[in-house]
Formats: sequence, structure tokens, C-alpha cells
Amino acid sequence: MIDLYNAESRFAECRGFRLHYRMMGSGEGPFMLLLHGSFLSMRSWRSVAGPLSEMGTVVVLDRPAFGNTSRPVPSRQNAVSYAPEAQSDMIDEFLGVLGIEKAILVGNSTGGTLAMLTALRHPERVSGLVFVDAMIYSAYAASGVPSVMKPVLKAASPLFARLMRLLINKFFDRLLLSFWNDPARLSAGTIAAYRGDMMQGNWPRGFWEVFLETHHLHLDEQLGSISVPVLVLTGEADRTVKVEESVRLAEELQDSVLEVVADCAHLPHEEQPEVFLGAMRKFLLRMM
Repeated sequence: MIDLYNAESRFAECRGFRLHYRMMGSGEGPFMLLLHGSFLSMRSWRSVAGPLSEMGTVVVLDRPAFGNTSRPVPSRQNAVSYAPEAQSDMIDEFLGVLGIEKAILVGNSTGGTLAMLTALRHPERVSGLVFVDAMIYSAYAASGVPSVMKPVLKAASPLFARLMRLLINKFFDRLLLSFWNDPARLSAGTIAAYRGDMMQGNWPRGFWEVFLETHHLHLDEQLGSISVPVLVLTGEADRTVKVEESVRLAEELQDSVLEVVADCAHLPHEEQPEVFLGAMRKFLLRMM
């Protein structure tokens, strides 16, 4: 079995970002793009990427502002955007760069938000969706910086980026532990590795730019246009995205299956990888 970190580290230039990714698999079977949640990195898929690559081709991607992907600062000379719409367009373009016509998008948390948005904006590119404790009705998808405040906040970006550095440094470990039903399962070494993934280059400014571009996406009003097969997974003890939200999501989508994972919180693919893989195997068989 291929281990995630034995796969070659690759980069692709896309919409002003130098995207870091790894690819595994034989080229046969479906193509799966794995999108991690906020404060994480491609490391989040370390327990499942290898087994998934036995079922098809898998690409794991460090999203903008995280991992080894670049963190350019938007300017008049550099019109790069961290907005969710721009990131969904980036995913579409990235798949094109790889020569992939259609992909199953697997998104956890805010990665699920971007998977949904990509399916809505580029339906021709998506063959299936897997939402893992995805933020569709709340948080990233339903929050936002008031437009009247944006010019003021943008002007003060260096100051707020420094504040972001202080806050994230202080609460990072506690935040990661809150994603787990049993925090004892998350080792100090893994937390340290996630810190290293997150805190590279001008990371406070990158994260600040993501925050500045948050706004209500009204995804719940567009669910009826999703026609591809969908798997919805949720940890039964998730405190970040309530289980009720995932249940509602499965009920409101046309062709979906719901899997509630016991003894698990916000990261089923990390905390209960075998259960996650079992659900994925059934989903992929259903799509054949």
C-alpha cells in the first residue's frame, strides 16, 4: 500500500497560487480529489489516501493558506483571490491542468464547502461528492465580514495579520483537539506536524486573507441543482458541525446516502479511518 508521504510532492501554478499536491493510484478507476478542512493540511488524509488509491486515482491538495501551498498577498499587481468562489474556480482549473475531465470531490469541513461550491459552479467537472462533516448551512458557508467594514480591515491587514498570528499560536493545539471525540488519540507529534504545515512563510497574512473573503454563500438555496451521487458522513459527536446539519444535507440532496460514524467527532477519516474507508468502498461501488 502506498503511504501518502511516500508519494512524490508536486506543484502546479494555478490562479496565482503554487499549489502543492501528491498523486497516488494506477490511473484506473475513479479520480478522487481530497480537500482538507481549515487549520489542517493534506496530512489530514494520511490514514485513508493510500487505501483509496487502491480503488482509483487519488490527489491530495494543500488548500491556499495551508500546508506547502503558497500564500501570495493580493495587490494591484497581483490580483490573486482567496474568496471561496475563486478557490472553486481554482479547483476546476487545477483538474484541467492535471487532464482530469471529471472527479469525485471529497471535502471535510470547509473543504466540503468548496466541494459543494465547485459542483455548483462547474457541474461538468464533478462526477460525485463526499461531504465529511461539511460546512454547508453554518460557519464558513453562512458567515461573513460586513462589506462596509472590508475597506477598513483591508487597510489594516498587516496589523490584523499579526493579531491572527498571536491568536492562532495560542489556541491552535486546543482547536485541533476539539475536532476529536477522544483527544487522547491525537498525538503531540501529529499536532506539532500540523503546526509545521500551517505556520510556513507569511501564514498569518494568508489566513487573514481567507477570513476577509468569507461571506454568506447561500448554498442551502441551491441544493436542488446537485444531481450527482453524494455520500454524507458525520461523526456522531461532532461539535464543529452539528450532526443535524449533515442529516438535513442528506435529506435535501437528490441522490445521497448518510453515514453517521460512532465514537467520532469532526474528522471521521482521521479518528475512524476504517469506517470511513468502508463507507467510501460502498459509495464507489454504487457509482460503478
